[in-house]
This record gives sequence, C-alpha cells and structure tokens, in this order.
Amino acid sequence: MATVVLRHTSCAEARCHLPHRLRSARVRAGEIARVRVIRDLLALGLTIEDLRSCADRLHLLAQDPLPRCGSVEPGAPATGIVGRRLAALDAEIDWLAGPRENLARRASGDD
Repeated sequence: MATVVLRHTSCAEARCHLPHRLRSARVRAGEIARVRVIRDLLALGLTIEDLRSCADRLHLLAQDPLPRCGSVEPGAPATGIVGRRLAALDAEIDWLAGPRENLARRASGDD
C-alpha cells in the first residue's frame, strides 16, 4: 500500500505542479467512472468473473448514455458476456423451480 505524505506547498510550488495535479484529477475521475460502471454491472447481475473477462473494455461503458449492447431474445443462443449470464440465470431459475414446486405442493397437502 502506498504511503501518502502531506506537506505544505507554497503558491509557486503549487503552480509548478498544477499540470500534474490536473492529470491526477483526470485519472481519479476516470477511476471513479470505472468503479461506477463496475458497481452498476454487478447490480445488474453480472459477476466479478464476467467483468474480469472484459476488464480492458470497461472504460467504454463509462460513456453517457451507455452504448447499447444489443438485444437478447428469450431462447436465443447465448453469446457474449450478457448472453452467457442470462443463460446462467435462466438455468439457475429452472433448477430452483423444481424444489420450489415440490415444497409448495407439500405445504398445501397436495402430495
């Protein structure tokens, strides 16, 4: 972990370092935008593993408005990260539906 050392700088020193500080501010803004994109994608249901596979392109999603990723029709072949995640979620829902139906049937006495 990096150690940050704070020290008093004069106005002259501050002017000398201004371009570097502006660059740092732009980098921080870019990092903040990247974190926002990651947070939003995780909230949508993508996983860390999904994001890791496209980490080099996440900066493209920091645009406003977000670019369209295409549409994924139900039953269409799973392509790309979003398509694969949708297919995985559909499979998980199908897997959970069986035990849910069994439990509901048992609870209602229809068993």
